[in-house]
Amino acid sequence: MEGCDLLTMVFTYHGQEKTLARALIFVSLCILSGCASRLVYHPDRDMRGSPADQGLPYESVDFETQDGVRLSGWWLSACKQRGVVLFCHGNAGNISHRLDSLLIFNKLGLSTFIFDYRGYGKSGGRPSERGTYLDAKAAWNHLVQTRKIPPEDIVIFGRSLGGSIAAWLAQDHHPRMLVVESSFTSLRDMVKDRFPWFPARLLRNYQYDTRQYLQKTRCPVLIIHSRDDELIPLRQGQELYEAAKGPKEFLEISGSHNRGFIDSLKRYESTLDNFISRYLERK
Repeated sequence: MEGCDLLTMVFTYHGQEKTLARALIFVSLCILSGCASRLVYHPDRDMRGSPADQGLPYESVDFETQDGVRLSGWWLSACKQRGVVLFCHGNAGNISHRLDSLLIFNKLGLSTFIFDYRGYGKSGGRPSERGTYLDAKAAWNHLVQTRKIPPEDIVIFGRSLGGSIAAWLAQDHHPRMLVVESSFTSLRDMVKDRFPWFPARLLRNYQYDTRQYLQKTRCPVLIIHSRDDELIPLRQGQELYEAAKGPKEFLEISGSHNRGFIDSLKRYESTLDNFISRYLERK
């Protein structure tokens, strides 16, 4: 579900060279009518389950951003907690599509706060780039100010689009570590790689410059990317690793954009476990 944005849908469902003109007209009309956000975001309001379906106790959480948007999330407490994950999910769906990740974090002894961006799931508002940043900041404040969790106990974790949001947040909020999985160097770079026919300048108001954010981050960073990622090439993950300035590690996994962490589960869990032990437990 991470990469199912409308740009991908247009290309996949409208097809090959003979329909590119039709797709371009569609995209241009969306831009001109002020609906550019529909090309970037693909939220889902329908909740498909909860952590209870996986045997995980949880608490539903409502909190508010600085611009007054009410957001929804889940708090999952782990036994013998090693740290806390602030999870920024990918573009499509909502938090109910991330139960596999919640199980992994719980198994590794990590409590988790996962939230929906504005316009996703039960969260109010409509998505925008600035809005997603404010949403992540509000989630951070909920952990630090409301739950009184020390920043040095927090792992900011972002997948796909969430990787860029997580890197933005880590610039100024000093978590213990940052994990960026299956993300892009910038939205412009992703569009150029995935849709070379698309006039990227039409999305000039959407930056998501993950590479730039990582250059300003000083905490330990783990970059995860699949060699088989069909949406975001491995090269972009490698460039993110080069951009990180602090202690860093790169994990190359295999499998698709949405299932790589599952298809490489044993190596994935082992690397996360070791990274946590190295930097979180020795703080």
